Amino acid sequence: MRNLKGLTFKQLRALEAVVEHGTIAAAADVLSLSSPAVHSQLKLLEDNSGVPLVERDLSGQFQATQEGRILIDAFEKAWGALSRAAEDIEAVRRGAAGRVVLGVVSTGKYFAPGIVARLKDLHPEIEIRLIVGNRNEIIEGLEAERIDIAVMGRPPRQPDVTAQPLGPHPHVLIAKPDHPLVGAGKVRKADILAQHFLMREEGSGTRILTMRYLDRLGQGKVYDFTEMGSNETIKQSVIAGLGVALLSAHTVIDELCSGRLAIIRAEGLPIMRHWFVLHRSQQRLTGAMQVVWDEIRTHAQDMIRSEEVAEAITD
Repeated sequence: MRNLKGLTFKQLRALEAVVEHGTIAAAADVLSLSSPAVHSQLKLLEDNSGVPLVERDLSGQFQATQEGRILIDAFEKAWGALSRAAEDIEAVRRGAAGRVVLGVVSTGKYFAPGIVARLKDLHPEIEIRLIVGNRNEIIEGLEAERIDIAVMGRPPRQPDVTAQPLGPHPHVLIAKPDHPLVGAGKVRKADILAQHFLMREEGSGTRILTMRYLDRLGQGKVYDFTEMGSNETIKQSVIAGLGVALLSAHTVIDELCSGRLAIIRAEGLPIMRHWFVLHRSQQRLTGAMQVVWDEIRTHAQDMIRSEEVAEAITD
């Protein structure tokens, strides 16, 4: 940077908006500014940087250069840190002893409210904020420092994290109770590959696991699937007979217990993974964060309903 002192958040917001929306006009509309004002902010930022920060792609839309992406990533982290600071100050003003942002992958949203409720009962002086998202969204939250502690499956390679296992995380193949493969014993590979699968969106850990399972099972054979945006939609679609799905047992425990869904038994199933609690390795845990971290680790089996899940998927 030629002149770091000349850099402003207004300029960085202009850069982010232009890259996100593709044109200066669209960015101006989002920022409630005129197009010349956005252009001026972007030019000032490029002058201060000494390098181009945006370039046009083949469709004529603006995209970030490598230098522009570096600046946007830094801005998002700085903005996240300042937003967190403002929220922490507000929590202190209300008399809270601390504030913790807990991120949970969407597969865990069925037990996440119970975790928050238990933490609030044990430590009412700590303010807990819950963020639920798919695997990619939770990882992005950790990277941007919007999330303090996360509960998810396999820890990510980036960012570098400190992780502790919480308990088993089985994934089961589900179908409606009168499906021909339910109760058929150990089902053949060919019969499984012949099914129509219902899968989560890209970025979902469940989708990644399902595709790896089917690729391993079929050794490259093509399989039919439909993409859906939530576990709830998938469950209702399976109940309606639109297909089968490989889902976390924690997601379907209530439907299995009530008989609305059933498990297809096959070699290699259930797929056993594990739940982890984690935080960024470089993060210094505040007193409130340490309390939440310790409570989740100590009471993990109850919080993630391990015994209930194990009973529901047992033959």
